[in-house]
Parts: sequence; C-alpha cells; structure tokens
Amino acid sequence: MKPIPATFRNAGGGHPEWHIRADALELLKMRWDLIIAHPPCTYITSAGATRMFNKQHEVIDRGREKKMFEAVAFFMRFLEADCERIAVENPAPLHHAGLPPYTQIIQPYMFGEPWKKRTCLWLKGLPPLEPTKIVEPLACWVHSYGGTTCRTKLHTPGIIGKRSAKERSKTFPGIAKAMAEQWG
Repeated sequence: MKPIPATFRNAGGGHPEWHIRADALELLKMRWDLIIAHPPCTYITSAGATRMFNKQHEVIDRGREKKMFEAVAFFMRFLEADCERIAVENPAPLHHAGLPPYTQIIQPYMFGEPWKKRTCLWLKGLPPLEPTKIVEPLACWVHSYGGTTCRTKLHTPGIIGKRSAKERSKTFPGIAKAMAEQWG
C-alpha cells in the first residue's frame, strides 16, 4: 500500500489519528487490504420515501430521484472497488434505488449497545459479523415514520429525544469494535 499523501487532513470522532478527511473516491484508487465504507444514506433509504413518492407509489420529486441515483452510483463505487474484503454499511434501502441485496442485518443491541437501529451490511470477501454481547434494547435510536423498525413499545420519546442527522448516522462503538476484531 502506498502511503497516504500528507495533504489529507485527519478528522474527528474522538480519534483524529484514525480518520482521513479526503475525497473517498480518490482513496479508492489506492490499494487497500480492507474497505469498510459508510456512504451517506440521505437519498437511498426508506426514510425519505414520503418525500419522493405519493400514496400510489409514483415518483413526485424527480430532483430527489436524481439525487437517489447519484447516491446509488457513489455507494456502488465502494462495493465494486478493487479490494478483496469490503463491507458497506447503510440502513435498509428503498427498493426503487435498485441496490443489490444486502448480506446481513445487524442491530446495536447485538454488540452490547442497548438500542434498536437496523443496519444493513453488504459484504464482499468477509464473513457475516458475529454478535458479541446481546443485550435487551431500551428503545429505538431513530424514530421510524413508516417502517416497521421502531413502531413498537420501545419507541419512547422521553428516552430518545430528538437526534441530529450526525447523531443518527454514527456507528455504535460496539459494532465498530466487532468489525475491527473480526475483520481487522
């Protein structure tokens, strides 16, 4: 692997030494042993479906649909990268997006975090992630406006409160640890 150019600046997450702030597609030109990608999900998940479709499931926002297809193309660049071991993480996608089937669904409560937040993994050359510590979920991390993930007694607004997009998109430490230990 070639060294990462010094012009790439480190980014947050509490461990700036572990993060690279750069154009991810430029980084895909380098040779990697393992890629774990977390591409933006704004336009490809079912969370935005009510903005794109009417009740008859017809597209009503062609601009959002165009952004969805651009997001899908970006997502696929990671999944199709020249690397033997790849994991791409995202929430369940819209069927309309046409992504390939995901390999696995995981939940934070399978890795010692007491939350429900359904997360899909698309895996290439990697085994499914094995749960490390299954705990009872307290509540749903993200409110669902139409899906089935969190329309349960576990959705208690007093427990969850409102989470910012940045908070909702974070990977839980228990999941990240399992990825590092099982795939690293």
